[in-house]
Parts: sequence; structure tokens; C-alpha cells
Amino acid sequence: MKITVSINLGGYSFNIDEDAYSELKRYMKNLEIHFAGEESSTEILSDIETRMAELFRTKLTSYKQVINIGDVHQVISVLGTPEDISDSEGPSAREKFSTPGYHRMYRDTEHRIIGGVCSGMGAFWNIEPWLVRTIFIVITMMGGLGILVYLILYIVLPEAKTTAQKIEMKGEPVNIHNIKESVKKEFDTVRKNMKL
Repeated sequence: MKITVSINLGGYSFNIDEDAYSELKRYMKNLEIHFAGEESSTEILSDIETRMAELFRTKLTSYKQVINIGDVHQVISVLGTPEDISDSEGPSAREKFSTPGYHRMYRDTEHRIIGGVCSGMGAFWNIEPWLVRTIFIVITMMGGLGILVYLILYIVLPEAKTTAQKIEMKGEPVNIHNIKESVKKEFDTVRKNMKL
């Protein structure tokens, strides 16, 4: 018999074993200490928590309703530890986490002109969005099919809202290194726009 604890992680409620809770708490404390010097530490930690909640939700089924220590270790292995990204000797964090991530097509509304379909397709295929836009314009001029395809894709493709979705859109693994880099880039963009 084990004691379970109810926690709120990334806006979701989870029941977690006591030993798994201790391990998760230790991991989160290490992340807090590691990112304490960052200006955007609150946003980075929030996005990491959201990603952890997404991963934990995939572990739960109608038969399994409690997160155990194995689940916590598996999520930590996916995200990585602060030591992994701050280790100056050996392979870089980019090389350690070089396995490709889940790759999914989203609408990229940050770089959109109309609805973000072309910029999302460009991010997915790692090409410039203007190339995709040019293809849509050519297809539209050849009979109007481009508009219909664009509208269908606008309806079908979800918008990349979370940091994890924006990283998945590029096909990169969603780990603490990529979350940190993405949040820092957004933070710098907001700061630059506020100065203008």
C-alpha cells in the first residue's frame, strides 16, 4: 500500500505516489535553482510544467490513475536534467538531445500574413514561408484551387499556441533546453518590440 498525493501541474490535477512526488519535487527544485538567474525563469518553468503535464496525461488510462516513480523518471529522461544542459564538457545540449521530436503541422500565427497556414507549412518543412505563399498564389491563379486548399488547411490545422507545440512544429524534441531557448527568444522579441 502506498500513499498518494494530489498535485496541480501545468493546470491539471494528478494523483501521484509519495516517492514519485518526492522525486518530482526534487527535480522541480533543481530546475528552479538552475533557471534562477534567467530573466524569463517564471515563463520557462511554467512551460516545462505544462510539458510535464502533457507527458503525464499520456501515462494515465482508465486502469491507471496514479503517476508512479517510473513515470516521473521517464518524463525526466525525455525533458533532460539541468546538469545535461549546463555541462560544459563533452557533447553540447543540442547533441545530447539530437533525436528528432514529434513532428506535427500547425498554423504559425506569429509569422502569419492571413491565417498562418503557409508559415506553419514552412516551419514544418524547414523552408521559407514565402516559398509556400508563392506556391499558393500560383495554384490560385491557375484556377482558384489554392484558395480552397488554403481554407481547408486553415480549418484542419490547429494553431500552435503553447511553447511545446511551437517546438513540435519545427520537429525538434520538446526538452528543457529547447523550451528555455524558445522562451528566451520570445522574451527578447517582446522586449525589443516594447523598446520600439
